[in-house]
Amino acid sequence: MMLFLRLFFEFFKAGLFAVGGGLATLPFLSEIADETGWFTHSQLADMIAVSESTPGPMGVNCATYVGFATAGPAGAVTATLGLIAPSVIIILIIAVFLKNFKDNPFVVSVFKHLRPLSVALICVSGISVAKIALFNEGEGALYTRISWKAVILAGLVYLFSQVIKKTKGLHPIVWIGLSALAGILFF
Repeated sequence: MMLFLRLFFEFFKAGLFAVGGGLATLPFLSEIADETGWFTHSQLADMIAVSESTPGPMGVNCATYVGFATAGPAGAVTATLGLIAPSVIIILIIAVFLKNFKDNPFVVSVFKHLRPLSVALICVSGISVAKIALFNEGEGALYTRISWKAVILAGLVYLFSQVIKKTKGLHPIVWIGLSALAGILFF
């Protein structure tokens, strides 16, 4: 029972403070990994890759995965409910009160200032994912810890998805499939 309460509480905190969507949950997921030991940072990178390539919000997919891996189907439901509960509660409260205050300068200001916060959380998440994906764990000089295969692969994906006109417009599913194939072949 304590495990389920802890799952709910940890993901409730992530859902409450991760303003900006799924990517904004990544710093909180990293903290959960450090505090609980339920998963490693390497597993977090794998969760992100799978969550990005499956239907549904990334944060919810990660919560469901961690809950399932930790406590089975009941854990998956518990972690997922913990993550989405703050949003549901806040939206219900806002819906009741916002009608009366939608033109209030304070409310407008709060929403205006939440945008940069969301951008900052997403940037931190991107840096965390890049560190996990492009660098090997361990000691030593920086150039010895760089995963050169990953750097080259990231460069090629950027080149073909953003620069070369013939491949630039390919559907994202094609890129997900090609990235999965490259991961299988090279790693």
